[in-house]
Amino acid sequence: MSPRESEPVVKCSDSSSASGSKGSRLSPQDRTRTTSKILTNAKDTGIHPLFQKKKSRDLSESEPSTSALTPTQSKKRGAGDPSRFMNSPTPSNTQSSKRQKISTNVSQAAPLAERLRPSLLADFVGQAHLTEVGSMLMNSINNGSLGSMIFWGPPGCGKTTLARLVAKQTGSIFKELSATIVGINEVRPIFEEAKNALRLTGRKTILFLDEVHRFSKSQQDVFLPFLEQGHIQLIGATTENPSFKLTAALLSRCRVFVLERLSDANIEEIIKRAVIRLSPPSLQTSEIVKSEPSPDDSFDFSSSPCPPTPVSSQIPQPSSPPSSTPIPNGVIPKSPNPTPLFPAYPHFTAAVLASITSLSSGDARAALSLLDMVLSAPKTTAEEKLIENLRRSVSASYDRSGDSRYDMISALHKSVRGSDVDAAMYWLARMLSAGEDPLYIARRMVVCASEDIGLADNHALPLAMAALQACQVIGMPECRINLAHIVAYLAEAPKSTRSYEAYNRAEAAAKSDLTLPVPLIARNAATSLMKDLGYAEGYKYNPDYVHPVHNGYLPLEIEGQQFMRRPGDTSGKLYDEVALKDWERERNGGKEWEGRSNL
Repeated sequence: MSPRESEPVVKCSDSSSASGSKGSRLSPQDRTRTTSKILTNAKDTGIHPLFQKKKSRDLSESEPSTSALTPTQSKKRGAGDPSRFMNSPTPSNTQSSKRQKISTNVSQAAPLAERLRPSLLADFVGQAHLTEVGSMLMNSINNGSLGSMIFWGPPGCGKTTLARLVAKQTGSIFKELSATIVGINEVRPIFEEAKNALRLTGRKTILFLDEVHRFSKSQQDVFLPFLEQGHIQLIGATTENPSFKLTAALLSRCRVFVLERLSDANIEEIIKRAVIRLSPPSLQTSEIVKSEPSPDDSFDFSSSPCPPTPVSSQIPQPSSPPSSTPIPNGVIPKSPNPTPLFPAYPHFTAAVLASITSLSSGDARAALSLLDMVLSAPKTTAEEKLIENLRRSVSASYDRSGDSRYDMISALHKSVRGSDVDAAMYWLARMLSAGEDPLYIARRMVVCASEDIGLADNHALPLAMAALQACQVIGMPECRINLAHIVAYLAEAPKSTRSYEAYNRAEAAAKSDLTLPVPLIARNAATSLMKDLGYAEGYKYNPDYVHPVHNGYLPLEIEGQQFMRRPGDTSGKLYDEVALKDWERERNGGKEWEGRSNL
């Protein structure tokens, strides 16, 4: 059959062209018949042929029924099927889920101490002098007169947590910055936001500035006008003495609250609450909780993903509570039968709890970090090995530029002055073990030799100078022996402050009038003119006489004043029978002081 005799193939379009060999074109008659056929089909179906679907095979024979497909087998649902919207998340739900996932990831990456911060002021542990009913801080919160304040205390005592809870209690806008990473450029916008918020909503803004002592004096002065006008309330946290690190102008606008180092009981309570919150809920309810909590003692930890904390009566107590005496290096004697405090953590025993409490030294953050190490350890870890690992992970907290250095050297000096050789040796060992410069201690002992021993033992000063020279020549660790020698000698030596007190009296007299002239008899007559003016006139050269002679050496205005007390002169000294009996009981073995008869 030739191409011309074959029936042409027509495309569904308005065009009349057909595919085929060259020259296979439709005649006008064929084109008319094709167009009529297309229009007839469109009239029957009501759909233009361009939009008609191609005929397919019978689905009942070649494909399974749609109703028989499961949701996982269906690749595409119909547009009108409402069930396709039931399990598919909406855009808003998807965004919310993503935000929640990001927030969860961030919170899980935070340290344990950050995740377990209390959300209510009633759950705050420690610092009872600030948080108890009737305290100055609580009265200020209740009266709405909080004002600006400085929280001064050691690390891990609750400064940041307390600031957050105070802001939450007052319903104020809370902004938190750290002076270690921000400057004044980051603080100024907060001032403007606080001013606008106060003007529009009436809500006050609390700015919590951690490590406020890191700001220079000029940076601290930027706060003054905003604190003066009440646009913002500042809560500064510092571990340094505010008297030395903060300006007087800033301190005059703030109240200073001192936070003490947490006690062992506070640390134990914090640790027990943390372990219970981290324990599985099934173990909390079935084995640990023995009684129903009372409404007054319940805690609200709704803001934390961890389970709620039972009241103190539900916290299991160790069978043998740890001793309140300090434990060297946190080493607890291994108990013969270690008893776990919590079923979820069988390796967490009473001895481990006592070790954490001792090693943390009143620092809640350090205690929770040690707890995190314990809970992360295998549950089959031996108690002795676990305690040893905890001890090795802790370093001594000692800052040569901080208050702890001056507190310890003050304790050493006072122990020597009080003739308590045991306490003096302890503070000497504490400072040297923490890495203190031995020359710093030796120089203080030279001062102590003249200030406290003085004329009672004239060998004290030469021996102290010898100890200083020994430290310079020998160095650590051997020079610790020389320091122990001089500390013991000075502590056991008799004490006299006659020379030291005499200078203090003379200094007070000299500062009262620095213009008093030197008497002519005491002046040096170096020239003939000076002799003619009366210099050294009437002066008696003492070595020329076989007996004592008198010369007037003091200005006439203060002549006759006595600065140096005579030996045995107790004028101006205190007598306290209670303090004397306390010394006889504590330091003299209950025996009476031999000097009672001389009083």
